[in-house]
Amino acid sequence: MESIAREIKGSFHWYPVQKTFSIVSAKDTLKFAVGIPYMTRNGRTIDLSAAPELDNGHLWIAENDAKKISSKVAAVPGTKNETAQAKANETAPAKPAAKPAEQKPAQPVVVKPKAPKQEIAGTREVRTIVIDPGHGGKDPGASGKKSQEKDIVLAVAKLLRKNLADEGFNVKLTRSKDVFIELRQRAMLANQWDGDLFISLHCNAIDASEERKKIIQGYQFYVLRAPESEEDKAIARRENAVATLYGEKNAKDELSPLEWFKLEARLEQYKQTSYLFTEKLLDSFDGGKIKKMSTGVGGAGFMVLVGAMMPAVLIELGFISNEEDEAYMMSKAGQQDLADRIAQAVSKYKDAVHTYRETLGR
Repeated sequence: MESIAREIKGSFHWYPVQKTFSIVSAKDTLKFAVGIPYMTRNGRTIDLSAAPELDNGHLWIAENDAKKISSKVAAVPGTKNETAQAKANETAPAKPAAKPAEQKPAQPVVVKPKAPKQEIAGTREVRTIVIDPGHGGKDPGASGKKSQEKDIVLAVAKLLRKNLADEGFNVKLTRSKDVFIELRQRAMLANQWDGDLFISLHCNAIDASEERKKIIQGYQFYVLRAPESEEDKAIARRENAVATLYGEKNAKDELSPLEWFKLEARLEQYKQTSYLFTEKLLDSFDGGKIKKMSTGVGGAGFMVLVGAMMPAVLIELGFISNEEDEAYMMSKAGQQDLADRIAQAVSKYKDAVHTYRETLGR
């Protein structure tokens, strides 16, 4: 791979923890992962005939796959292909000269104006916000001593909808009453509505002793990325268990390394704007009644976020298994406060995107 990078005049980058590597040239960004028979070229996934291997300190790919990379730029010096082609050129009989074509009168050329390129979510002005109250209907979500997750998040979602509508946003809810909607359908609805931001609302919980439940509390915001801790994995598995529990087709509670790799190119389009929104959330939630858990931001394979073609964040409002957090999330004042803080973050996010667009002259 290092020699291929030199051949196409690209820089080679190796990431030993993730066992991924990339080559960046003037025209191409190529990404690979050891043991996974795919690569991405400028964000487009391409099948490989064999998975890249790490052997004796070097990264190798199959010869056929190497040709997919280097042959598009130039013939690789010294390869069998180049030698054979040169020989063929020497021995091939000369072609007879083509008869000159008859001159035809020039026809007027009609130039059609190009349609304006539609901007993707995350780069255009922020107008449509899709709010997803988690769980619902036969799926209660996590349960506290006095409440259920599905009821709290729906109440907050309705207040948030009003706040955002008052500020001029076009607001959609994946559910506005106590009904069950499959995880994959939630993201599909967001895509149908051409959303600019997808917000999935949830309450966290732990299955532990009463003493531990008193200690573990706080809000946290999650983006779709490979999990960095077992804790993040566990939270995602709990939220994803809805799909397997209620019989969704092809349901799973965790993404495989191959699925993560195939998702990477699409995630790249929305990753930075998703992080931008979490920054605004952190600012807005600072100083509130419910405290921040750890850093306040995590990442994992939440299935509800997988299909959303837009910046997307899953919000754990607090721990329903903690009496203090539960009491606040159940109260009307607490629900309004949480909705106000999220609405404030959305407005700040919209302003940040607008400012960025102005720097680009859009």
